[in-house]
Amino acid sequence: MFKAEIKSETLKGLVSIISTLIDEVKFTVNSDGMSLKAVDPAHVAMIELNIGAKAFESYSATETEIGVDLDKVKSVIKLAGPGETIIMEQDEGQGRLVFKIGNITRRMNLIDTSCMNDPKVPQLTLSANIGILVDQLQKGIRAAESISDHIALKADSEGFELSCEGDTDFASLRVEKAALESLKADSKVCSLYPLEYFSNLIKAIPSGTIVNIELDDDYPVKLVFKLANGESTVSYFLAPRIESD
Repeated sequence: MFKAEIKSETLKGLVSIISTLIDEVKFTVNSDGMSLKAVDPAHVAMIELNIGAKAFESYSATETEIGVDLDKVKSVIKLAGPGETIIMEQDEGQGRLVFKIGNITRRMNLIDTSCMNDPKVPQLTLSANIGILVDQLQKGIRAAESISDHIALKADSEGFELSCEGDTDFASLRVEKAALESLKADSKVCSLYPLEYFSNLIKAIPSGTIVNIELDDDYPVKLVFKLANGESTVSYFLAPRIESD
């Protein structure tokens, strides 16, 4: 059983983040909230999302699993105006999820979750930890786009940098320690990552959000941030590009 009410902008923000990686997802639901773990089809990136019950206007659930097509959910969100509340309720008998927005009712079939396994979340101990406003990252992404397919993330004791280098062009964003939310980097670290994956995620994060970046040489990067007024936590892992000698 699952029934909840959520602000349309909150649901839109959550769906936007998840859909940067995957279109069909399995939510694990219990009385405390909802969670998911998903890997993109190319196994380059992974997302772990925990949505607390307080992220909703109202929330009631027993332990269950719900499989949904996010493209269909996006079409429902478009029906809601700014500030409107969306009611979601599981129809277990029909295997559907029912959405209500004002006097509109939309029913969609749920996806079979029996073959949707939860990926194992990597346990990483990374040497650099950077807290930065997403607005800074978005600025760097805009400067780097169209230059290369990969982006370099770097950190040292004095600051954080993202850069992109192509055959003829180069762009970088350097943020000194004083302009960061936090910084822990005892030595210089640097890794390359696919720009498209990194860019798609960063663009989907709401302005004003603090992103925590955990980084090390030639390791996956881990990005952690909050959504839904701090009631939801996203952990995003992106595999590095290892350059051959």
